[in-house]
Amino acid sequence: MTRIPGAPITAGNKRDLRRGNRCEQPLFGIVVEVTVAFRTPMRSRHRRSVQAVGAVGQAVGAVVLGGLLAGCATSVSGHPTAVRGPVTPAASADSALTKLLPDPSQFPSRYTALVLPADTAKQAADDLDGYLPGAQVDPSGCAPLAPTAGPVTAVGTDDTTRATLTVVLTRSDKPLSTLRDQLQRCGTVRLGHAGSTSVVTTQLDPPPPANADDTLAIKRTVGSEKSASGLTRTMQSLIGQIGDVRIAVTYMTSGSTSDGEALDALFTTALRKVRKG
Repeated sequence: MTRIPGAPITAGNKRDLRRGNRCEQPLFGIVVEVTVAFRTPMRSRHRRSVQAVGAVGQAVGAVVLGGLLAGCATSVSGHPTAVRGPVTPAASADSALTKLLPDPSQFPSRYTALVLPADTAKQAADDLDGYLPGAQVDPSGCAPLAPTAGPVTAVGTDDTTRATLTVVLTRSDKPLSTLRDQLQRCGTVRLGHAGSTSVVTTQLDPPPPANADDTLAIKRTVGSEKSASGLTRTMQSLIGQIGDVRIAVTYMTSGSTSDGEALDALFTTALRKVRKG
């Protein structure tokens, strides 16, 4: 079954999502599968989250960065072999870092949120960066630098727009200025894998005033050179650093929606929780 982007989730395609169907709208492949399972009473939430994450693990190679899929016959930018192999675990588990994430209840009210398990958190963080591990990066010096620990990730979905708000925490032994310098050199980056090419464009916006050691604001788009413009993902991110903890909050959509108020509010919440420790 091919689900048309933007079409409502029905009982039928819920079943397809739980089976790991690879024809779903990919932008929110991770989030849609998890959110469907989470529309349950609180008492069964934990059990069903485990089931949903299992479905994510089966399909994650087709949807992470891969993104940009309108139907089964469409060429995608992604890692086609990841579906058949094991999910790569997070580089370093950090339970103390996980405790610094905002609670799902602290997300803006219209965003249904949850904390992702470690393996899926890594996939989601790569997706937000626009980079798939193993892809050829041009220029070669523009691949994201590996954190010393993390990532840990919490994600919320707006059920109306299918946009997401995501908080990613990592530890870094480098100041945020290192990332700023890299982004200034890497405004447009091409990533190739298995004969397909994705284009990642990033622009720096004025940094937000915040109670942090340093902050950044960026706008990023990720699309395929051969895909329709409507399949391009747009991300707005606010990034801050407190000590060695880097906080990134991102609003992502495949449409033209924006929610600066929710982005600002969640960024402030995330910084406050890290500051309190």
